[in-house]
Amino acid sequence: MVSFSRAVVVACLFAFGARAAETQVAVAANFTAAAKEIASAFEKQTGDKVRLSFGASGALYTQIVNGAPFAALLSADAERPRRLEAEKVGRPGSRFVYAIGRLVLWSADSGLVDGKGEVLRGGSFRKLAIANPKTAPYGQAAVETLTGLGLWGAIKDKVVQGENIAQAHQFVATGNAELGFVALAQIALQNTGSKWVVPSRLHAPIEQEAILVKDDAVAGRFLDYLKGPQALEIIHRYGYGTPGS
Repeated sequence: MVSFSRAVVVACLFAFGARAAETQVAVAANFTAAAKEIASAFEKQTGDKVRLSFGASGALYTQIVNGAPFAALLSADAERPRRLEAEKVGRPGSRFVYAIGRLVLWSADSGLVDGKGEVLRGGSFRKLAIANPKTAPYGQAAVETLTGLGLWGAIKDKVVQGENIAQAHQFVATGNAELGFVALAQIALQNTGSKWVVPSRLHAPIEQEAILVKDDAVAGRFLDYLKGPQALEIIHRYGYGTPGS
């Protein structure tokens, strides 16, 4: 009976330890699919659990500053992690570029978007979806692209804004907008609709930085894993670039 009780105690302690080995990470909406796959691979390799929360980078930054219990941020830009570090909220020296995003004009209609984005000049659409440029870097890149093409003034009244890039994609996928600017990663693994991959010269680089917010061992290991070969393979498969690639 004594040995059985000890076994139960050991099992309970092990279960408690397993539950304790987890962390919460805030992730930019464009990186949703890749982050889920990476977190799953990380959990299988280490046994650590990463709970992911997705949203616009600006909104996630605000939540962190106001005390949200995230141990790390995977932003869609470099600005928010740099601000967190400067404000002494993020851990000094922990920032790094984990992905370089690509913007794409996409429609669920296979015949609507041409390979050069000339559909934007033709104006044969009612609604164009973008993410909120005030909080979502991909939304800002969309505005920069339209401005650089000299089309913002003519198109802005047709623009519908999603709270984040995931909602902008949803607008297009459901037909509430005929086309929209989304992240290449959101459509990289599907072969539906039509698209124009926006030349990177038309907007500021979408360098997506990660930063450690708390001295959290699991979060630290997860950020290290992001730099490793397994995570990089997933990141590249979703259409992102990485430094040096």
